[in-house]
Amino acid sequence: MEDWAEIRRLHRAEGVPIKEIARRLGVARNTVRAALASDRPPRYERARRGSVADAYELQVRALLVSWPRMPGPVVAQRIGWPYSEGPLKKLLARIRPEYVGIDPVDRVTYEPGQLAQCDLWFPAPTIPVAAGQARILPVLVIVLGFSRFLSATMIPSRQAGDILSGMWQLISGIGRVPKTLVWDRESAIGGTGRVSVPAAAFAGTVATRIRLAPPRDPEFKGMVERNNGFFETSFLPGRVFASPADFNDQLADWLVRANTRTVRAIGGCPVDLLETDRQAMTPLPPVGPQVGLTHRIRLARDYYVRIDANDYSIDPRVIGRFVDVVASPTTVEAFCDREPVARHDRSWAKHGVITDPAHVATAHQMRLALADQRRAEQRAQQGGTRRHGDGHPVALRALPDYDALFGVDFDPITSTAAEAAEASNP
Repeated sequence: MEDWAEIRRLHRAEGVPIKEIARRLGVARNTVRAALASDRPPRYERARRGSVADAYELQVRALLVSWPRMPGPVVAQRIGWPYSEGPLKKLLARIRPEYVGIDPVDRVTYEPGQLAQCDLWFPAPTIPVAAGQARILPVLVIVLGFSRFLSATMIPSRQAGDILSGMWQLISGIGRVPKTLVWDRESAIGGTGRVSVPAAAFAGTVATRIRLAPPRDPEFKGMVERNNGFFETSFLPGRVFASPADFNDQLADWLVRANTRTVRAIGGCPVDLLETDRQAMTPLPPVGPQVGLTHRIRLARDYYVRIDANDYSIDPRVIGRFVDVVASPTTVEAFCDREPVARHDRSWAKHGVITDPAHVATAHQMRLALADQRRAEQRAQQGGTRRHGDGHPVALRALPDYDALFGVDFDPITSTAAEAAEASNP
């Protein structure tokens, strides 16, 4: 390359003859003539060697005419391929596009405030939760289309209430609402191909639209998919997490730096374009949407309700009445006739029992009061005394005493026998 450039310089700029150039550079005169005749730098190209797959190319092409997407192992079986799979894979990669066609992808541009892509990312490390348990938990990720601004948070589950809680948290953090939220066919959002009822209610409250991606088309929301890979390679390595809260704290710190990096697609930093993106969005609603897991149940005698595979205690004084339970990612609250009857920190573990000691104490007092009431009823049947409200004793008579007082001669055994005889002889 250097000789080619020097030969052309000497000959054209300084007018040095071919023989002198060959002497100065120590090359053949034919080499000098070839360099002057070529308008491009020399490049070494090795002649293509034959491949063992060349002899099978016609057979492979005959199969691809009818089945252009036939997998490589099936092709190998059909043509009786006797070698390793490498040469056949190279042949298929070279000729298959002639039969399946080429699917070009258009470059998409987004206007400010137009769109945000949403997805669930499942990081591989298990996160300690409680009671010695560790779980793989979902992370909700939202990427703004125009500014490429990233926001994410770990949530307890992929149920609709938890996903919507995470969406509201992230959208509130942005400060305004994108006009369109793009989702894949996540079961809680649009697993049937239509937006689910909770997701539609959320979208209506915040004045946005949820658009579902076509099935099996991850390219439709390629921005957020690529950012999931970015998390895998740039956030996770070298980190250890003590809890979901610790994960979210570390993620929040990292996102501050990630949003200040230069993104080639927009030629700038997401944080610098965020305000332009925000100004074109819809303002937050005056009243927030209904989010979280909700449950309505008639409280049973054991005064516990189950939320996300965990049991939480409720005030036993409302046993037998309807209780409304609302669970956010951090708390579990219960209401009876709009009055609070329980509040717990939410557990992200599974199969746990979360008990408020006050509820246990109340249940104990209720059982003691019930036992006193039953003893009083027994004394009322057997006779005895009890205390009046002002403290003086009041005599209690047994029920047979009242029979004798009114002249009723009642024997339960003989009375039952007489009634039976009367029934048999009408």
